[in-house]
Amino acid sequence: MKTNEIPDRLSALRQFMEEKNLDAFIIPSTDAHMSEYPPKHWESRKWISGFTGSAGTAVVTRKQAGVWTDSRYFLQAANELANTGFDLFKMGQADTPDMADWIIAQVGQGGSVGIDGLVFSASGANALKDKLTTKKIRLETTFDPFSEIQDDRPGIPKNKVFILPDEISGESVKSKIERINAGLKEVEADGLILATLDAVAWTFNLRGNDVDYNPVAVAYGYVSEKETILFIDPEKLTDEDIRIYADQGILIRGYQDIFDYVAHLPENSSVCITSNKINYRLWQTIPASCRIADIPSPVDLMKSIKNETELNGFRNAMVKDGVALVKFYMWLEKAVPAGEVNEVTVEEKLLEFRSQQDLFVGESFGTIAGYGRNGAVIHYHAVPETCLKVKPEGLLLIDSGGQYKDGTTDITRTVAVGKLTKQMKADYTNVLKGHIALATAIFPEGTRGSQLDILARKALWDNGLTYWHGTGHGIGHFLNVHEGPQSIRLEENPTQLKPGMVTSNEPGIYRAGEYGIRIENLIVTREYQQTEEFGTFYNFETITLCPIDTKPIVKKLLTKKETKWINSYHKMVFDKLKKHLGKEEKEWLKNKTKSI
Repeated sequence: MKTNEIPDRLSALRQFMEEKNLDAFIIPSTDAHMSEYPPKHWESRKWISGFTGSAGTAVVTRKQAGVWTDSRYFLQAANELANTGFDLFKMGQADTPDMADWIIAQVGQGGSVGIDGLVFSASGANALKDKLTTKKIRLETTFDPFSEIQDDRPGIPKNKVFILPDEISGESVKSKIERINAGLKEVEADGLILATLDAVAWTFNLRGNDVDYNPVAVAYGYVSEKETILFIDPEKLTDEDIRIYADQGILIRGYQDIFDYVAHLPENSSVCITSNKINYRLWQTIPASCRIADIPSPVDLMKSIKNETELNGFRNAMVKDGVALVKFYMWLEKAVPAGEVNEVTVEEKLLEFRSQQDLFVGESFGTIAGYGRNGAVIHYHAVPETCLKVKPEGLLLIDSGGQYKDGTTDITRTVAVGKLTKQMKADYTNVLKGHIALATAIFPEGTRGSQLDILARKALWDNGLTYWHGTGHGIGHFLNVHEGPQSIRLEENPTQLKPGMVTSNEPGIYRAGEYGIRIENLIVTREYQQTEEFGTFYNFETITLCPIDTKPIVKKLLTKKETKWINSYHKMVFDKLKKHLGKEEKEWLKNKTKSI
């Protein structure tokens, strides 16, 4: 995208605003399903501003324009917004105005602000409306300027979908619907609107490729005792798909038919929604006579607790991913001293080796390969024009993942590609200590992720260090790599960790302008022991299979228990991967997993 195109696009939007009598227009990053990664049809914020980060909101007024984004994207946004007419507003900084307050100051009493209610959550739009109303500013929610001003706007994807067989999902759609209906009875709701793409995908054992990295399809769903409907463009289904669904009692309706269906829900019925996960326009169509149960979706919790088939699929995917990573790191060791590696070739080689594995579908997110100072940019993404060459010195951080039909992977390793400083080694060891502390946690039933987060940070905090991202997020089963409702982070989250949940364990440390370190494995919550007096206790099974670089470790900083864990982990990695490797690869892995 040429930055000189952005001023022209701004002018077109302002012309639209003038015609509609709008003083400001807000463009979020999301789509009609509140997705982290939207289909290209809904990449409006990226199109209007030129900022390509995955999180941020653009606001355009008659005379000014700005993008609000978080610390992950400050450097990227500053570069991409230069000379576009958009100012960067750094969220979380003391001198950055709240976006709504800034809009109010710009617009003034009696003004009007526009949004497309299709791409705003119901909770977000209602909160904004309340705030604007107190200042006598109208919120107009029916406008989609990009359908008029973006001539080359991609259509809503029509890609074919596929249905996961029960031997991969571990549960039929019919069984899932029965469980959902049982959950609806508990909250006295007659039906559930499924608006997020991962919830639709899980419920209907449906997968697609409408979105980068997440194997989902654009669709809605409705589940009730009376009937269950999948709202999807029928062109996306084969006759066989329709037959399979019909056999399980599922009706198929057009994608847009959800609005008319919801508008005609039976009078005085009760519908379950989650207001921060349903778009405002769909929320508005719910009849006034209906009782709304606005609660966390029962589907999200069910989806997060993997069954044994799904867990075995994860373990199988980890073996394949581990084999690909052995091949990759063997290549890297030889290629760096030969001067053949930059941050982009890291991404390309990882994809090449993963693509050779059985049931590989694609990457689970854009690879983060940050060498030296770029490793300190938490959501860094290398591009050919500006990427760094990897020299045989310092640290290289690589966060990557794969989508396999039987599981999803997400792994970060920080490797020494040459000589390290004492500070690098101490930082690395303290991050590893935090990783091990969480991996070896034993905790009572009912524990929340926020109660365990300190374990991953304590070694850093003891040294006056910290990191500002979460320690762990849920992982979908051949679904979204970022999945709720559980998390491990400082911020309170009421969701308890339950057996079968797959979560990441990824503490880190980032020194701006110098380097970054992160070590990530995936962990499964499982039952540890039952006691008569104190109840049930859980612990974690680490399922990621890849050596952790031991070269940067300061061994005297590790306890005997920590040293034992790293040796035990490496033995597991070797034992589970060795039979899938050639002779040279096996010898390499044996060396990388030897006891320290």
